[in-house]
Amino acid sequence: MVLAAGEGRRLRPLTDNIPKVLVEVAGAPMLELVIRRLVQAGADGVIVNTFHLAEQVEVFLKSRDLGVPVEVSHETELLDTGGGLKKASAFFSDGQPFFLHNGDVYSEIDLAEMYRSHQASGALATVAVSDRATQRYLLFDESGRLCGRENLKDGSRQWAAAEAPAARRMAFNGIHVISPELLSRISESGVFPITRTYLRLAGEGAAIMAWRSDGAYYNDIGDAAKLAEVRRRAASLKEDTLR
Repeated sequence: MVLAAGEGRRLRPLTDNIPKVLVEVAGAPMLELVIRRLVQAGADGVIVNTFHLAEQVEVFLKSRDLGVPVEVSHETELLDTGGGLKKASAFFSDGQPFFLHNGDVYSEIDLAEMYRSHQASGALATVAVSDRATQRYLLFDESGRLCGRENLKDGSRQWAAAEAPAARRMAFNGIHVISPELLSRISESGVFPITRTYLRLAGEGAAIMAWRSDGAYYNDIGDAAKLAEVRRRAASLKEDTLR
């Protein structure tokens, strides 16, 4: 599933008339880059949630052969990551783990290896993380299990269960692998982030695991400076490929 419903407010005015996921990077819309990477990693079908300028996303998807069937889950209000996943849950009926990928994330993370790691661990969900500076962290215990989250902006910390003084801060990279069993355990409703569900389930003993992607390039196109940096990175790779 690709999360593509966001309004891209920090990219305005660029996103006043074009959805963030259709902003071009290296000659292709971000959404196409993300879907093609998921297909390369083994995805055999994709669902994309939409809200802001949804009709443009739908027209784009109908115009491209991306190698796999692509469906749309349209939201009449922004449901956030958890609400969006819950609304689209009927799509995941094959009993296999699946990716949940932010549509504005550009990465060179080995998605196939991440998927294999998830299968081997038996975790309910696996999240790509790295040791980098950010304002909002996920916290993991010594075994790599999610145990809390921290927001440096407001100084808050939330623990899944008991406080873990040795917890390690890690930055989340917007990519998950989720086992289908998680879907039936989402008791939250309406608008909610999936991290709220993760913390509750971690507090109940479920394994929400970190998958470290340190060393692999990661960025998002959330603002103009990041978009410019991603475009430079993608262009340099394209030039290397052409040499």
